[in-house]
Amino acid sequence: MSDLLKGLNFQLLFDAAVDAMLLVDDKGMIIFANNPAQEMFGYTKEQLCELNVDALMPPRYAHHHQQHRQAYTQSPEKRAMGSGRPLVAMRKNGEEIQVDIGLSPIETDQQRYTLVTIYEAERRKQAEESFKTSEERLQLAKDAAGLGVFDFDSNQNVLHWDEKMRELWGAESEDSIIPNKRFITAIHPDDRAARQASLEVAINPKGNGEYSAEYRVINPATQVERWVSAIGRMHFEDGVATRLVGVARDITEQKLLEKKLQEQRAETESISQQMVAAHTASAIAHELNQPLAAISAYSEVALHALQTNTHYSDNLKRALEGCVEQAQRAGGSLHELLAFLQKGDLIVARFDLNDAVKEALNIARGSGYVEFHPLLQLEENMPEVIGNKIQVQKILVNLLRNAVEAMRGARLKSSAIKVEVRTNAASNMAHVSVQDNGPGLEAEIAKRIFEPFFTTKTSGIGMGLAISRALTEANGGQLWLEPNTETGTNIGATFHFTLPFATQGA
Repeated sequence: MSDLLKGLNFQLLFDAAVDAMLLVDDKGMIIFANNPAQEMFGYTKEQLCELNVDALMPPRYAHHHQQHRQAYTQSPEKRAMGSGRPLVAMRKNGEEIQVDIGLSPIETDQQRYTLVTIYEAERRKQAEESFKTSEERLQLAKDAAGLGVFDFDSNQNVLHWDEKMRELWGAESEDSIIPNKRFITAIHPDDRAARQASLEVAINPKGNGEYSAEYRVINPATQVERWVSAIGRMHFEDGVATRLVGVARDITEQKLLEKKLQEQRAETESISQQMVAAHTASAIAHELNQPLAAISAYSEVALHALQTNTHYSDNLKRALEGCVEQAQRAGGSLHELLAFLQKGDLIVARFDLNDAVKEALNIARGSGYVEFHPLLQLEENMPEVIGNKIQVQKILVNLLRNAVEAMRGARLKSSAIKVEVRTNAASNMAHVSVQDNGPGLEAEIAKRIFEPFFTTKTSGIGMGLAISRALTEANGGQLWLEPNTETGTNIGATFHFTLPFATQGA
């Protein structure tokens, strides 16, 4: 017995099998049974190995089974027993069960054997019904959500997609497998770089394999654009990305609504900014009008004295002193006005900086700055910071807008902004970096970038960065530009700012 099992390696096979299996000789005697067979029939291994396989049949079928078994011995082949008819077996306690039986002949130099595999029909039926129910539920959920399913095979560079995916892509062919190049061709050219960046994040074996992207798809027949949101997960083998399985849905209506809301917000913000600017300009004009008029009058006296060659040195001196005095008054009035506009106690609280960054990205996109791909590198489990969350988001939005406008001006095909949040070990503060892939800044511009009213834009008053620096300092941090003067190399500009961590118990 042990020599037979060693020669046929049945021990390993039977131990690995999950189905009930019997090894029967050409006389019908059971010579080996695995554990599932013992559990199914209620016998021990020793008891089964003393039985003829006919004993596992109900008595009313025993004679017919013996005849069929003898016929099978004369012409053995691998096949199912019963030709599709339901079969009945009997447990030790006399209970009858419906089964499916598979027969596989095995020959050695000494003898012929039959490997009998037994499946409990009721369990198989229940499993099939359960699977069918689950499949139907999944299909209903998929249809209700309007989801298309895709499976990208990176080894073969082909994509498996279902009917809904073909509908989203406007594919006329009903092929369920297409080359990846054909799939990408329908994606809007301006969105391919952003989608590829998301794919590269998923491909990175150091990440979690999650894939998420939003892009436009152009119907090849009608040229109609539709927005698609796709999510999925990358599968790896030995650290190599092999398959991306995911779903996609049509979000065109959502995008149109977002665009409409963005336009409304932009219009509202523009009106608000115009009103603030008008009131501010009026206040500044009112405060500066009188000292400027005095400076003008004193200057006329001084100029007249010089032109008439009269030696009224005292008058000339008083006129020039008046100019200085009134100029200082004008400066003081301006500082007082700015202080008044910025007055109020700073309300600070603890908050999660990572969440603030994500919200600032949404705010920037909601303001019409959407044509960039954000690359987030957020430090996990970072302690909370202390500050005014709204002002910190204002700083971030200003930096994001400047980055987008710089890349717009350079007419870049692929625009990306990297936002990194980390701990600055040197200062023990939270550190945020915002880097674009635009043309960078010239050295002279970089020196003056934080000066009030200094701007390189055709529109704007040049107060954004000055205000951002003031807000950063008011929140206990610093804002600076990383020196980078290699213009035209798409290495971009990088702004950094820090914020203090909240102390324990604060």
